[in-house]
Amino acid sequence: MNLDAKTIHKIADLARIHIDEKEVDTLIPEMNKILSFMEKLNELDTNDVKPLVYMNEATNVWREDIVKQEISTSDGLKNAAKYTDAFFMVPKIIEK
Repeated sequence: MNLDAKTIHKIADLARIHIDEKEVDTLIPEMNKILSFMEKLNELDTNDVKPLVYMNEATNVWREDIVKQEISTSDGLKNAAKYTDAFFMVPKIIEK
């Protein structure tokens, strides 16, 4: 797969980063090089390789959930700047 300037701009938009037009010319060969390396990895035979979930063979690496001191909704909302009956009120920050 070969990337072009349009694809580079789409990737930058999805990653929410700004790329200058002069940087696009240097990014195209670099990203194509990365993709060609990834295509080489697809050639490897991985039939006998077990899927890796954890780095070691431990079956349970998480601690047990223990319920500790619980606060009421009214106590939790006591110091909030704005709130409704049971929820914090915060300004909208996501656009698009």
